Amino acid sequence: MSQIAYDPVKDRLAAFVRRNRTLRTIFYALLDLFFLRSWHVRKKVKALFSENKQPLRILDAGNGFGQYDRFLLKTLSIDHILAVDVKEDYLEDCRYYFKDEMEKGRIIFQKQDLLEFTTEGYDFVLCVDVLEHIEEDVKVMRNMRESLKPGGYFLMHSPSHLAEEDADGDEFFVDEHARAGYSNSELRSKFKQARLKPIEIRYTYGTYGHAAWVMMIKWPMLLLNKAGFWAILLLPFWYTITLLPSLLLNWIDLRASNVEGTGILGLAQKTA
Repeated sequence: MSQIAYDPVKDRLAAFVRRNRTLRTIFYALLDLFFLRSWHVRKKVKALFSENKQPLRILDAGNGFGQYDRFLLKTLSIDHILAVDVKEDYLEDCRYYFKDEMEKGRIIFQKQDLLEFTTEGYDFVLCVDVLEHIEEDVKVMRNMRESLKPGGYFLMHSPSHLAEEDADGDEFFVDEHARAGYSNSELRSKFKQARLKPIEIRYTYGTYGHAAWVMMIKWPMLLLNKAGFWAILLLPFWYTITLLPSLLLNWIDLRASNVEGTGILGLAQKTA
């Protein structure tokens, strides 16, 4: 059974922009444009804190490339962000890019294992496409609950249980996951096991969003894995045809009430 790696392609793109702030800013903008999960996460964050006036203490649990940290710093009133990840190379890249914000005390990057890490007193924990990589996901949710102050919010995004339908025959699109994803009922149950109150659970990447993902992400990634350099020459022509229709489909998905989808967004709260 063959597997099609997803993260290595992103890692190669990130390495290309590693020490160039302008290129990395463009890279962040492309991630926000192409990945529908970013559309949903940013919309929910804005809605959640649209009327907030007090500076927020935010924990980014699994900061990855740091694109959400850039969004949070630009969008919200921030006391500080504690961004943690297990990958030191990701953290070093972020420390380089966010050097000015670090000097102002607005963001801190630390290497941490979410299975062992807790802190306290945070208003908001963001955890985007992380939990599907961790077998003991409820333990991580409990740690995130301990990191929140009473009334604080936990927002996560992950593939849903339907993401396994993206397997093509004997090839799996993503090989780095501990599970395919979550159903609505499973995620609700796990929130409760972690003593978090479910506030909203909704599917993303519904019919329209999934079609856009196939055109903008899946097929190009498959091509990059199989054709390498030659794919880079072909992609500009591909996106000339597919980009605008795909963005329209993303826009529709963002406003749709998806009965099902291959992604899932969950919002929960620490009530006591």
